[in-house]
Amino acid sequence: MVQNDEKTYGLSKARLESLFDSGTFVEIGAYTKRADAREEFESVVCGYGAVEGKLAFAFIQDSGRTKGAFGERHVKKIASLYSLAMKNGAPVIGVFDSAGAVVYDGAEALAAYGRLMKHISDASGVIPQIALIDGVCGGSSAVAASMFDLVITVKDRSKFFVNAPFVVGKTEPATAKGLSAYEAKDEAEAFAFVRELVVTLPQNNADCAMAETADDANRAVAVNGESYEVADLIATLADDGKAIRLYETYTDKAYLGFASFGGVVSGVIASNPATNGILDIKLARAAAKLISFCDSFGLPLVTLVDSEGLDISAEAENAAYASELARLAYAYTASENAKVTVVIGKAYGAAFTLLGSKSVGADMALALPTACVSVLSPEASVAFVWNDKVGEKSREEVEKEWKETCASAAAAMDAGEIDDVIEPAELRARIASALNMLVAKAEGTPSRKHANMPL
Repeated sequence: MVQNDEKTYGLSKARLESLFDSGTFVEIGAYTKRADAREEFESVVCGYGAVEGKLAFAFIQDSGRTKGAFGERHVKKIASLYSLAMKNGAPVIGVFDSAGAVVYDGAEALAAYGRLMKHISDASGVIPQIALIDGVCGGSSAVAASMFDLVITVKDRSKFFVNAPFVVGKTEPATAKGLSAYEAKDEAEAFAFVRELVVTLPQNNADCAMAETADDANRAVAVNGESYEVADLIATLADDGKAIRLYETYTDKAYLGFASFGGVVSGVIASNPATNGILDIKLARAAAKLISFCDSFGLPLVTLVDSEGLDISAEAENAAYASELARLAYAYTASENAKVTVVIGKAYGAAFTLLGSKSVGADMALALPTACVSVLSPEASVAFVWNDKVGEKSREEVEKEWKETCASAAAAMDAGEIDDVIEPAELRARIASALNMLVAKAEGTPSRKHANMPL
């Protein structure tokens, strides 16, 4: 094929090909010409191929050709890609790198952005969509990219904004604002991370994501619920010690991502005891987004709770804290996917309720013997209602008594809010067992023609 700029075209196509298994990439719409310059080919490369044998579609904007100028035919190529992806039930990967719209196209250029957003919206919840910001993604392009399920950025390469920094001044990186789920150190790592996501996630909302593993689902684990690193805990519990972490730069209050347990790929939300697992605005926002994604594609959710409660600060209250917590509550209560929750350590106040309790929709709620479920911390509880006992016994003894009688895992189980108290060594086996039992979970009453009456 002859191109007006063979070197630039070859580079962009080669970058896109690196997403796919060797020799599987097929370009579509290769000969589409620009509407404003008939001697030039459109500055976006589109195609499909296999990622570890799984079908996927992708496009890459070519900033080397007319700076990736965005227009009506640019979107037309991407629209054809989306049509094929929807028909085949396969994910779309969008690599964004464009200086913006063709200014003299006027309304047509503005409408082109709207059409792109419409295609993304129509595909949302049907097929996974992953955006990789590998250059400039500004204005309406930033809005479109943010509509994708997951956004990946590249350190020192991604320029992701609505208003350019030279207009509004210095801003935080996309990962710090929660716009990006993962920031890669370079393009190669970013492309590898996208491949890992495609391999891990379901193809579409009718697919069931299962992982091949030789790891024994009943493997005993060494877990100390009173002292652990959250990343180490996930590695201990997950199949083959592998997991994909998201939003690590955005929130340090929890581990969020994907992992498989007994072969069942699941979303993971695990409180980080190193930061007291405080349920702040950032955690609530990121967790709600992850829960919504998992529900859209039928991925089960595993929630591991070890939280001292809510964020007590004027900053939180001034930032519509209640609304963010409400979104998290809606995410848990409205989702119909399988949900397994384990209280590892502390579960104080609203953190117990909001982080996947049975009351907001967990199908299975477990707890370790070290779990402490309390409206207030044991220290605050004693000071509030048992302070008269201090003197007869030391404060430490009274607080211990509170934990054992009013805030223990057994007490929560007696109340019916915990299904079972399990030994730490059984944690992986019990999570895997629950997920395999729930993997085909269906909400509502199963349809039937009629009951089979006895003779």
